[in-house]
Amino acid sequence: MDGKVLLDTNIVIALFGGDALVRKQISRITEVFIPSIVLGELYYGAFKSKLVQSNFDRLYELTLHSTILPCDQSIAEVYGYIKNQLRAKGLPVPENDIWIAAIAMHHNLTLVTRDDHFQAIDDITIASW
Repeated sequence: MDGKVLLDTNIVIALFGGDALVRKQISRITEVFIPSIVLGELYYGAFKSKLVQSNFDRLYELTLHSTILPCDQSIAEVYGYIKNQLRAKGLPVPENDIWIAAIAMHHNLTLVTRDDHFQAIDDITIASW
């Protein structure tokens, strides 16, 4: 795979853990995007860890080599569309993941994740590393 991707939290954690497959796939990517929601989840993990400063340093390094995509009115509209679609199907998906999917859909990016529940969301491209 090449091109542009949006990374889910579990992929960034795998990258930080030295996952060989994730490192190999990232090396083929032209541009990496991180949703602000994922960054928030990672900061939460850093704050509750025993190695707060070292995890902050990793996050700083990540943000130097990635584009952080925030939520705005356009993303909120896509979020509402996805959440309603899931409600109609009777399929719950964690709130943060709906926001992440909305960012992927709005920017037409491949979402790289290891979470199967993203499969319930129509109109997004998903890759699993």
